[in-house]
Amino acid sequence: QVQLVESGGGLVQPGGSLRLSCVASGSIGRIVYMGWYRQAPGKQRDMVAGISSSDITMYTDSVKGRFTISRENAKNTVNLQMNNVKPEDTAVYYCKMTVVSALNINDYWGQGTQVTVSS
Repeated sequence: QVQLVESGGGLVQPGGSLRLSCVASGSIGRIVYMGWYRQAPGKQRDMVAGISSSDITMYTDSVKGRFTISRENAKNTVNLQMNNVKPEDTAVYYCKMTVVSALNINDYWGQGTQVTVSS
């Protein structure tokens, strides 16, 4: 079993910055994908940014140029640097990792961390 724990959420003013981190622990095989998703009240959970095992990154259009995803393989960690945040970035942010083991491929999710952008 794999556990993901996010940290770094909180209250930030518009135009400010925030850095989210997610650490995986447990019986970790090979992590082939790491990503950040967010869910605002009354809305579905959507992808914000993702990064593959070969460091190919992808972003939703609304965060391009403002957010940066990175991974630290040795620490089983994925980070999301959020700059120039906007009120519409307010949501619960979840990390997701796709792990390949000898027998199967599984997706794991963190418990979520709240990000609130407000003055």
